[in-house]
Amino acid sequence: MLEVIKRPPGRGRAQFVSALMLVLAVAPAVAVPAHAANVGVTGATTGADSLVGRSRKLRARFVPGATAKRGGAIPVLESHFGDSSALRSFAFIPMLPFKDKLAGRIGTYRIGYWPSERRRLRGPSSPNPTGFIQVTPENQNTQVSEHFRLRDFLAHDQQLVWPKYLVLREELIDKLELVIEDLKANGIHVERMTVMSGFRTPQYNAKGVGKKGGRAKDSRHQFGDAADVFVDNDGNGHMDDLNGDGRIDAGDAAVIMASVERIEVQHPELTGGVGLYRATRSHGPFAHIDVRGSRARWGRS
Repeated sequence: MLEVIKRPPGRGRAQFVSALMLVLAVAPAVAVPAHAANVGVTGATTGADSLVGRSRKLRARFVPGATAKRGGAIPVLESHFGDSSALRSFAFIPMLPFKDKLAGRIGTYRIGYWPSERRRLRGPSSPNPTGFIQVTPENQNTQVSEHFRLRDFLAHDQQLVWPKYLVLREELIDKLELVIEDLKANGIHVERMTVMSGFRTPQYNAKGVGKKGGRAKDSRHQFGDAADVFVDNDGNGHMDDLNGDGRIDAGDAAVIMASVERIEVQHPELTGGVGLYRATRSHGPFAHIDVRGSRARWGRS
């Protein structure tokens, strides 16, 4: 159940921001109207000075260690805001701790084991995820940003198993929204960006490791900070002709790559990998985008 925050009459901005800081620590899932989300909360966000991110398009924040409370009431919200019924436009979403994964599963959902759990890695390695977002049939359509929902980033296996569990970083969503805005600013029509592949559980990723599947053993998709995307305004399941040459090919994915280059110049804290993938029998061209923290490029046209 989503609880709602709005700034009530008689409460100052400082009190409002302080309450939001408390909510980040204790609330299970809190919806905040857009005017509230525009309040800067430095230190309460992940690498950005606003709840809505650098793109100002975020509509959710993920809260590590939060636990849902029975009855839907959150005392800190009641004490600061009373019983509110404002529009639900921003959500704080709880994350289950990593330790809830037992024997490679949470409940009946198979997850597997991260690389650092399976072997000793030489040199620096990626830490295990902070936690997991529980996704149900009821909350799967929750907007995490203006253009993306929780369900867009789910692994593609175990279709009939619910609840599912998702690892997803806010920085990735923010970067994707920035790319959309940059494309528009450069004359590219974008209504819909499709996530062809978002989070992959380690057990699902392992099925495609090697020459046949083409997946990396240490794929960034396992850490919730990578997405394979294409612009699909007409909803036909394929990349649109972004460069206007009358063809759908790697040149259109290169348009997205060029946008990522510009975004990383503007926002070096979002530096990561970007790769170009050509069409095959099973899929059209697409671009890989991630926020791994170091620069990586491959597959240029």
